[in-house]
Amino acid sequence: MKASHFLICSLLILSLPCVELMAQTPPGVEEFQEVESDMESFYVALSKLSLVTGAISGLLGGLRVYNNWQMGRHHIDVQVISWFGACLFLATTGFFLSGLYGVPLT
Repeated sequence: MKASHFLICSLLILSLPCVELMAQTPPGVEEFQEVESDMESFYVALSKLSLVTGAISGLLGGLRVYNNWQMGRHHIDVQVISWFGACLFLATTGFFLSGLYGVPLT
């Protein structure tokens, strides 16, 4: 009885590393790596989109301020500040996207 009990206990103890090895690779690791590479490609696309949007809004805002100045509306301080703030926001969006997606800046 004691020999069989000792044999069963020793087999259980020896089989524990096998169970631990199976627990080292959780399911879904490949999917997480695939999503990480997708996020990097999304970051590149979104950062380019934010730069293009910033350039277009900068041109349109500058034309609007110039048009208002030429029309004789000399109190355009609010428009200039909001235009500058929008351009600054869109220029710094790339930094925030890199932090959000965990992509290092290159």
